[in-house]
Amino acid sequence: MAKRWYVIHTYSGYENKVKTDLEHRIETYGIGDKVVDIQIPTEEVTEVKDGGKRETKEAKVFPGYVLVRMEVDDNTWAVVRNTPGVTGFVGLDGKPTPLRRDEFDKIMRRGGVRTSTAAPTPKRTSTNIEPGMSVRVLSGPLADFDGQVSEVNAEAGKVKVMLMIFGRETPVELTLDQISVIS
Repeated sequence: MAKRWYVIHTYSGYENKVKTDLEHRIETYGIGDKVVDIQIPTEEVTEVKDGGKRETKEAKVFPGYVLVRMEVDDNTWAVVRNTPGVTGFVGLDGKPTPLRRDEFDKIMRRGGVRTSTAAPTPKRTSTNIEPGMSVRVLSGPLADFDGQVSEVNAEAGKVKVMLMIFGRETPVELTLDQISVIS
């Protein structure tokens, strides 16, 4: 059976603890040949502190989620599912759904070069954005995801976009310069 990437949901803020605990459980139960990798998607974020001092730190791209590359069977499912801090697998009807390779690449920012014929060309705009418009995320951890605008806050320069993440429609707040309208 092939090893695929699955997404597990954890308590927010417990991602690193879940990863550590899961690594210990894999070793204890001797299933290292079936559960081969655990990843927490992160990105570097620069914050401007008081006095203009810049501080760069790693931030989780999807708080509350951990990626696990594994072969799913009753034993591996039980070991992962019963790890403290794990609330379940992302999937339909309680059944874990594996990520497609392109989804994994986007999440881990390992996607290949985009070709202009692969998708509609985004048209950059900062005005005239309305709810219901289709947009593409241009920058940040969710770059290359497409979604639909659900709310616009022109005064603050922000929009709420519904993106399909881990098979669920998820609201994400973005600035106007992070998106472009798909024509």
